[in-house]
Amino acid sequence: MKKLQVLGTGCAKCDTLAETAKKAAEELGLEYEFEKISDMMRFADFGVMVTPALLVDGVLKVSGKVPSSDEMKRLLQS
Repeated sequence: MKKLQVLGTGCAKCDTLAETAKKAAEELGLEYEFEKISDMMRFADFGVMVTPALLVDGVLKVSGKVPSSDEMKRLLQS
């Protein structure tokens, strides 16, 4: 099971990243656990300085942008 974590303050880009990640995981047929982290004090714990950010199984995959659907699928599979 993959653990997907989206770090963001709740802005439109953060919400889009969360939806893109969930949709890509479902299209790939992945079992996943989702967590949205909005506490800015925790961002540094993950080495994130720019949001939105996506971590997959604790590994930072993207920060500061929302990848395309195809790019998201590649990130989730790697």
